Amino acid sequence: MAINIDSYLGVHAQALKLREQRTELLARNLANADTPGYKARDLDFRAALAASTESARPGTLVATRAGHIGAATDSALGVGSTEAFLKYRTPLAPSLDGNTVDPQLEQAAFADNAVRYQATLNFLSSKFRSLMTAITGQ
Repeated sequence: MAINIDSYLGVHAQALKLREQRTELLARNLANADTPGYKARDLDFRAALAASTESARPGTLVATRAGHIGAATDSALGVGSTEAFLKYRTPLAPSLDGNTVDPQLEQAAFADNAVRYQATLNFLSSKFRSLMTAITGQ
């Protein structure tokens, strides 16, 4: 009996990739906190996850080449580009130099994302542990 590992892991594999991408965005925001004119960006995680799970469903057409209509491949996700889900953050108190990064807000978002990333890793670890138990019988 064959097992489809993608269906077994569920949404967690795609969520892990999106959390990784969001971590990079938040780290980039923090790194550019003092850069004049830098605009803070964030990922609309819910919409990106919904789109990635929608395209992973059987029977859904996926663009496989850059020439396909609406095709924009993203090697990190392997499904489609998340560029459409990147949003500019609205500053609470804009600075005079045009920078929209609020370090406290970015640090809080980074910490929240790190906790959620770890939770996703724990879910995946549990899935693999139960699969190994089923295979080895121990």
